[in-house]
Amino acid sequence: MSAPPVSSVPTDGVERIVLGRGCHRLGAWRAAPVTGSPRAVLVAVHGRAMSPGYFAGPVAPHTSLLALASSLGHTVLAVERPGYGLSRSSLPLGLPLADQALLLRRAMADYADQHPVGAGFFLVGHSDGGKTALYLAGEQWGETPAERLLGLDLNGCGWHYSPAAAHFPDTMNGGAGQLNWGPLRLYPGSTFHASRALLRDVPAAEEAETAHWPARFPAVAARVRCPVRLTFGEHEGWWRLDRDEMAAMAACFTRTRPPVVERVPEAGHNLSLGLAAPLYHLRALAFLEECLATVPTSVR
Repeated sequence: MSAPPVSSVPTDGVERIVLGRGCHRLGAWRAAPVTGSPRAVLVAVHGRAMSPGYFAGPVAPHTSLLALASSLGHTVLAVERPGYGLSRSSLPLGLPLADQALLLRRAMADYADQHPVGAGFFLVGHSDGGKTALYLAGEQWGETPAERLLGLDLNGCGWHYSPAAAHFPDTMNGGAGQLNWGPLRLYPGSTFHASRALLRDVPAAEEAETAHWPARFPAVAARVRCPVRLTFGEHEGWWRLDRDEMAAMAACFTRTRPPVVERVPEAGHNLSLGLAAPLYHLRALAFLEECLATVPTSVR
């Protein structure tokens, strides 16, 4: 049986927009509530060699984070990270992770100037996009909705690489297949064929930082002040995830309450493409609800 077609353009209910101003603008896919203003804006940050369609259920619509979150009253912005997509021409080498975060922060501020954001922003970061999201969460945030960061949900983004990932295999050339996917049974049929349309070249500036992440993680985590949740699939291959490692990882978040660390059963590294995606997305959105509960009622 041939694979279902997968488009690199947004699906029903999702539109392509441009974030920011000036020469380094970013592309994004947006899904908004059908009626009324959003309760919050969820910013989804894709991983290494990926694109926003990762969050849109490219094979099985019920696995779409954009569809689920917008149905619950949130706007979702699945952004193209600097050096990917629209910004590739102006940033052919990409940007280091900290600079990616600064550009995303400015783009989010510009979005808030022009659109309602409900109670504020909530970040979901996958894999290397989780690294950018972690830097972004450590930026200066305020108390008004346009400046408020409600929380951060990282998935597939840890501290120390596993021995199998220590040589940083190339995603684009297929060397990271087992690390990225895990057992084939974890994904809807035709996922591997269809997901090729989602792949993008990794910008050189991002690639150069990969080996330095373990040394930088503690200081980056220590700057985060919002609530944090860390999620990994049961079959995660990129990261060390023994009990001591996960406890040490959580302890790096010294300016916020200890983060929840969760393993999703029957899931691999690419959580949002797997059969476990609805379970993961529902738990991430439940965490958003917990974060919203701390916001004054007049704002929600």
